[in-house]
Amino acid sequence: MKKNVIAYVLLAIASMQWCAAQNQNLDWVPKVGAKSFPAIKKVFWVNDYGAKNDGATINSVFIQKAIDACAKQGGGIVSFKSGTYISGSIFLKNNVQLKIDSGVTILGSQNFDDYPEIQTRIAGIETKWPAALINIIDAKNAAVTGKGIVNARGKFCWDKYWAMRKDYDDKGLRWIVDYDAKRVRTLLVQNSVDISIKEVTFKNAGFWTVQLLYSHNLTVDGVIIKNNEDGSGPSTDGIDIDSSTWVLIENCDIDCNDDNFCLKAGRDWDGLRVNKPTEYVVIRKCLARRGAGLVTLGSETSGGIRHILATDLRATNTDNGLRIKSAFTRGGTIEDIYFQNTVMDSVNNAYQFNLNWYPAYSYSELPKGYNYDSVPAHWKAMLHKVTPAELGTPHAKNIYITNVKVTNATTAFVGNGYEKSLLENFVFTNCSIQATSLGTLEFTKGWKYNNVTIDVDKKPAPLKSADGIEHSERLK
Repeated sequence: MKKNVIAYVLLAIASMQWCAAQNQNLDWVPKVGAKSFPAIKKVFWVNDYGAKNDGATINSVFIQKAIDACAKQGGGIVSFKSGTYISGSIFLKNNVQLKIDSGVTILGSQNFDDYPEIQTRIAGIETKWPAALINIIDAKNAAVTGKGIVNARGKFCWDKYWAMRKDYDDKGLRWIVDYDAKRVRTLLVQNSVDISIKEVTFKNAGFWTVQLLYSHNLTVDGVIIKNNEDGSGPSTDGIDIDSSTWVLIENCDIDCNDDNFCLKAGRDWDGLRVNKPTEYVVIRKCLARRGAGLVTLGSETSGGIRHILATDLRATNTDNGLRIKSAFTRGGTIEDIYFQNTVMDSVNNAYQFNLNWYPAYSYSELPKGYNYDSVPAHWKAMLHKVTPAELGTPHAKNIYITNVKVTNATTAFVGNGYEKSLLENFVFTNCSIQATSLGTLEFTKGWKYNNVTIDVDKKPAPLKSADGIEHSERLK
């Protein structure tokens, strides 16, 4: 009896030590998010600067006049009388709060000329691209708030993409069509600090909905994204955290047609050149509905993605739960990821980890008949080889998955590392998975399962890791 008691105590101590070890790296969590918010309460009505709420006038110039006047006087609130406003690109400035109240709808212009091209980064490559509908660039202490609606009406971008896609696919140019289509993002935060986005509902993005790029100390709270009302728009990501740090995402509800909450850090040679990580990010108390991934890490991983806490989340009818995707030319390391206290129901793949994702898109090769010297600069950036090639090897390690319940999944695991880069030290604790099939796991090492149950309808084949131990043995 004494031996059993001693053994139990030692096991409990070991368990507590293990838990402490997993959480000791989370001291940074309270430091995320915007540290300031525009304090001046003077209101600048866009209507006083010529804006019309008639649902017909293009109001970009008038809204910008109100923003500029507000910033010139030290800041304040730029607001709208109830009604519907059409706008192209507008640009927030220091200390300005753009307040879109209930009863206000902003409709995105469907004319590409209303979105001037700027220098930015798209899908991991720095290039010229249309400005977003709402832009916060080189700004400090700014915000977009309110319970109104921003409907980008992005179908004009979707239609352009699909028409180009057919032509590009036929020519062997799948890898570049996304960069040539130049679709419009809804909200861009770039090179900015202490920015808050709160409570606004975004609809029907032409491309990514919210991109947080090269910025730090950001908060996105209570945002609703509904991108599938006008159909299934390609690449309508929800929130993309792109080479940014000290970010808090909470209380958001996303229904889209690509990754719901996505972390990125540059692509291939250009991403390795920039070499900016995404790190110190908290995503909590959020819901993913339709979309490609509840939490997706990649596919742009070149600068590294690390120190991430995703907790208290829900996914329903989402394609993937926790998703890692990269390619042999990306480089970068995904590490120190905590995915916990989450419920996923009716997802396709509970866990999808792929270091050789979507080769037709991921790898760039100029077809015969094209002259390298005459192609655009962003084509050359995509074609630029990573040397030495080893720099393009991505890595994924030290992923901690705790208190996650999965029901009605199609597949439990789709895990594919490769021989030069194993999926290493993935630790599952207090998890349950109910799925039709177990799936596949290739090139893994050091996976650990602590109090994990997996219930599958189809009897799986043995799944071995690179260290020769079957995953089924680890689960015992």
